[in-house]
Amino acid sequence: MRAPDELALVNLDSGAVTGRVPLPGVVRHLQLAGPGGPVLVPDESANAFLRVALPGGRIESRVTTGASPHDATQASPDTVFVADEAGGSLTVVRGDQVVRTFTDVTQPGGLAAAAGRVGAIDVRENTLSIYDPATLTPLAELPAGAGPTHLVADRNGRLLVADTRGDRLLVFDPAGTPRRLADLPLPGSPYGLGYDATRDRLWVTLTATNEVVGFDTSGPQPREVARIPTVRQPNTVAADPSTGRIVVTGTAEGVLQLIDP
Repeated sequence: MRAPDELALVNLDSGAVTGRVPLPGVVRHLQLAGPGGPVLVPDESANAFLRVALPGGRIESRVTTGASPHDATQASPDTVFVADEAGGSLTVVRGDQVVRTFTDVTQPGGLAAAAGRVGAIDVRENTLSIYDPATLTPLAELPAGAGPTHLVADRNGRLLVADTRGDRLLVFDPAGTPRRLADLPLPGSPYGLGYDATRDRLWVTLTATNEVVGFDTSGPQPREVARIPTVRQPNTVAADPSTGRIVVTGTAEGVLQLIDP
């Protein structure tokens, strides 16, 4: 949330706000380090990466990053990758220490980890870069459509990419020699991605049509199984793996939409 900058803790059963955590600056994207947290918080205007404990909301740590950290992902049990969008870098954090800074990206956006590797979208170069978090080395750079923005990992070890300007959903295998597996048309400016590992279900928001689309990802290629109207400007979606309920942010009005698909 902005004005004031804070992290709102929401009960997904009732939709009630159970707590608010003041933040040092503006945040756009969040990930969980694991099912019980902590929350990985890239604070863009503070140039910092924070860990916020659940359920209480205590800030456990703060690490200085590059300029405008946009996204952060748990790459391994002790390693977090942070995408510094305005800094043209990836900051690698172990514990509370920066152990490596990659500068082979121009404008990093979304991050996700799969198959023991990390994928990073470069929104200016339109590429997907793959890294080894154990050895802290770059492994590959692949074309990723006409305008990729975000990605998530599925339980099958794949990376699923929203090609926002290209109106497509892309699927990559980061293991071995990284490669593209699928390229599906998805008109409507796909942007936000959420994954339900229990049901092997991918949810994609379409910001041009105010919809969220569900895909069965259990097979070799995602298959559309649901299409639901949303609030305006649905920039982000997340799934509760215990119930299947999805949460969509309505950025235009500053609201959350709870959906039982």
